[in-house]
Amino acid sequence: MAIQYKRILLKVSGEALSGPKGTGFDEETIASICAGIKAAHDLGAQIGIVVGGGNFWRGRSSGKMDRMDADKIGMLATVMNALAVKDALRQQGVDAVVMTSSFMPQVAECFTSDKAIAALESGKIVVFGGGTGNPIFSTDTASALRALEIGADAMFKATMVDGVYDKDPHKYADAVRYDTLTFTRVLDERLAVMDSTAATLCRDNGLPILVFDLGQPANIAKAVKGESVGTLVRE
Repeated sequence: MAIQYKRILLKVSGEALSGPKGTGFDEETIASICAGIKAAHDLGAQIGIVVGGGNFWRGRSSGKMDRMDADKIGMLATVMNALAVKDALRQQGVDAVVMTSSFMPQVAECFTSDKAIAALESGKIVVFGGGTGNPIFSTDTASALRALEIGADAMFKATMVDGVYDKDPHKYADAVRYDTLTFTRVLDERLAVMDSTAATLCRDNGLPILVFDLGQPANIAKAVKGESVGTLVRE
């Protein structure tokens, strides 16, 4: 079957991995998400994944702790999540590897774009942990960076809502969902897609973003095929 996006970067939040528990891992939720990823992979898509760490730690909510240390803890949380996703994929028969932004050879391979691309081309799913490897930068920015480094056709941001709205759909019944948006509008109107650093990276490098609901894991395969499942952001 022909697919529209041959190589993608999928961003999955840490909170999504916690399921109804709201914190830590929920194995059933992770298995369901990974089944959706496997379905897209079975179509022939090459898939890189960036995971957040919010199910364990949010550096910006760490009170009096030094911001640099708080962000480093957050980056380590994303490595734990990357290992959990890799394991869940392998349990479903998918070959997967974790690559981290910082050197931790007893845990995972250290990321280089050449190694990541070679792994993708060999049929492996690559799960990226550790964010960008630097404090201050979000995992959205890490997702944009890794997507560009591996030459992804698009970045998929799987969220807990079915696209981008003009206001919070959980608070406002009359919130309107966008089918398409430009990055310029996202930045000018400060729409809740991702932080401005990540959005600017995508805009300036011509990388489209598709925002859709991860609560329906089948959306990942639908999105790979080019079906309309959320909001497409491109310039």
